[in-house]
Amino acid sequence: MITTHVLDVAQGRPAAGVSVTLEVQQGESWRPVGQGATDGDGRLRTLWPPGAPLSAGTYRLRFDTRGRSDFFPEVTVVFRVSDPAAHHHVPLLLSPFGYSTYRGS
Repeated sequence: MITTHVLDVAQGRPAAGVSVTLEVQQGESWRPVGQGATDGDGRLRTLWPPGAPLSAGTYRLRFDTRGRSDFFPEVTVVFRVSDPAAHHHVPLLLSPFGYSTYRGS
């Protein structure tokens, strides 16, 4: 499973309504796997299609941050899944002029 969470550190609260797209790399191209928007708690738990098995590979989260950061209109996070049985939680900490991410739990 792949999930995410967006926190607006400038406001000190979750970032609701952030559009997120999940893609998987296939050769030189990227294939969309899921998309959605963060809920009132800044979380998006429904990126991965229900019942679909997760495969090892390279994945990309694209966050549409327009309206939250004039400097970074989009944040892209690329990561590898080596253990498909594990939960992969990839949070984004966002401010108007910076961002950070990490492997969450």
